[in-house]
Formats: sequence, structure tokens, C-alpha cells
Amino acid sequence: MGKSTNIIAKMNKPIINLEGVDIHQMNHQVFSNITLKVNAGDFLYLIGETGSGKSSLLKALYGELKVSAGNISLTEIDLNKIKAKEIPNLRRKLGIVFQDFQLLSDRNVFENLSFVLKATGWKDKTKISDRINEVLKSVHLNDVKDKMPYALSGGEQQRAAIARSLLNNPEIILADEPTGNLDPEKSNKIIELLQEINAKGTTILIATHDYSIIKKYKARTLQCANQKISEIVMDHE
Repeated sequence: MGKSTNIIAKMNKPIINLEGVDIHQMNHQVFSNITLKVNAGDFLYLIGETGSGKSSLLKALYGELKVSAGNISLTEIDLNKIKAKEIPNLRRKLGIVFQDFQLLSDRNVFENLSFVLKATGWKDKTKISDRINEVLKSVHLNDVKDKMPYALSGGEQQRAAIARSLLNNPEIILADEPTGNLDPEKSNKIIELLQEINAKGTTILIATHDYSIIKKYKARTLQCANQKISEIVMDHE
């Protein structure tokens, strides 16, 4: 009974929580007094013009940027108080997907993923191999583990990057313009893949300026503008 009560309590707490937050980049104020609550299992878009703060917000959430005022927490970790040595533990709860894939060009897909697992404490070679096969299957990339990144299409490289983000069973995936370097067909497939991952319980936050995606795949949408975040309703196809 106690365990189920704890689970319910955890479900009711926002997995991302910002209250009265200010964010600065260098000497420039990006956000002023913003409040945001994201629940576990949500799928949402973060939109806004270039320079509106989308990437700054993601950096604050994965611990690269300290907020200058207010309270910010992620998976119940207080990011105001987090110490440098605690950042790796935070990153294990997160999967981060970038526009430019950020695969290591000097090693194949398997070695890219193995590198991440070893860096986060995995030692058993069989378990490492099994986990890599599992995540590659989940992103529909069963046959590419021996290929170098340059031998993959852009869509395949982004799938490999998403596989990498899933390795440690993250509670949240933060995707920064994940379709930015892809054509419309591949972009659709990446969003559909992220929806599949979300359907299994992972919270997904996608920063994007790809309005065709937002119109086609309806979800909660937040807009960054004038140092604020507001929820908006998009017209849909």
C-alpha cells in the first residue's frame, strides 16, 4: 500500500517545475519571472523565434545554465542547489537530442553508444551489448550498429542520437530542434518515433521552429516571447 501511495504522490508532482524563474545568458536577460509545470508523461513543444530562449531553457533544465532567480527542479532534483559532482546523476535521468546529432565521427554506432554507457558506469560487456541492441531496435535501427555515422542518412543519424538518449532509461527527453537538419518526410518519422517513446511513459519536450510538425502532430505547445513562456493553441491540419 505504501509503495502505491508513493507512486501516486510522485505522479502528482510535476516532473519539471519552474516558479518565478529568471534566466540570463551572459549579461542578457532571456526570461523574467516564468512559471512552468510539466507532468510525467507529457509530450510538448517549445516554440519561439531565434534568440527567444528555447535553448537557454533546455540548458537550465540539464544543468548547464544556472537560473538567476526563482526555483527550478527536474525529477525532484533541486537545480538551484545542484553541485557539479551531481550533474552526471541528473544527466542519467535525461536524454538530450541535438539538431546536429553529435555522434562521434571516429567510431561506429555501437561504439558511440558503448562510449556513453561506459561513461555512465556500465561495465558488463554482455549487458552493454544487450542494452545497445535493445535501444537500436526501439528506434528501428536494427542493422546499423557496425556503420560509421557518415555512412548513415540524416534521419538514421538522428535515430542513432535518439537511441543514445534512451540508453539509461531516462524519465525525460529534451530535444533541441531534432528535425532541424532533416527533410519533411524524415522529420515526420522522427516525431512519430518520439511519440512512440512518449507512449511508453517518457516525458518529451521538443524545442522547435518547425511549424508544419506542430500542426500535423498535435500536442501542448508553449511559446517563448518577450522574456515569458505562454501556452498557445495552434491551428492544426
